Amino acid sequence: MVLMSFLGITALAILRLRDGITAVMLSGIYSLLSAGVFVILDAVDVAFTEAAVGAGISTVLLLATLHHTTRVTRPSRNRGAIPLVVVLITGAALVYGTWNMPPYGEASSPANQHVGLRYLEESPKTTGLPNVVTSVLASYRGYDTLGEATVVLTAAVGVLALLGSRRKKVQAHDS
Repeated sequence: MVLMSFLGITALAILRLRDGITAVMLSGIYSLLSAGVFVILDAVDVAFTEAAVGAGISTVLLLATLHHTTRVTRPSRNRGAIPLVVVLITGAALVYGTWNMPPYGEASSPANQHVGLRYLEESPKTTGLPNVVTSVLASYRGYDTLGEATVVLTAAVGVLALLGSRRKKVQAHDS
């Protein structure tokens, strides 16, 4: 409950900020708090990924972006009702889409009646891993996890290539 309160406070602080560097640092703190929530929920692998990607790589990429842009954002001139209407419609669609879902953790929910029981009962025996999340990610969904890691690596290489090409153009104009 304390971590969730800190998450809410941090999110509200990020929304109120105009200074980019402070917002990036608070975003990294938000990711670390999220990783703490995942640890409490016994999803250590997800927490590790959140800490590495959310607090680590994202923070570095956002700081590199701020290096090439202005530090302080200007207030928006468009304070129309269109963004508010879009957010309200999207929020209403999300609430409508989840209205009939069973309560979290309910034993009679479809997820707990189908493959979830098999993972919980058989994964320590079949994979030799005591943590169910680790066994699902590393064994049952190994190729999927490899694909996700490849996408993250490709995105990082693409961003670095873009930053490198911009730096070459700036140096060419300076000469």
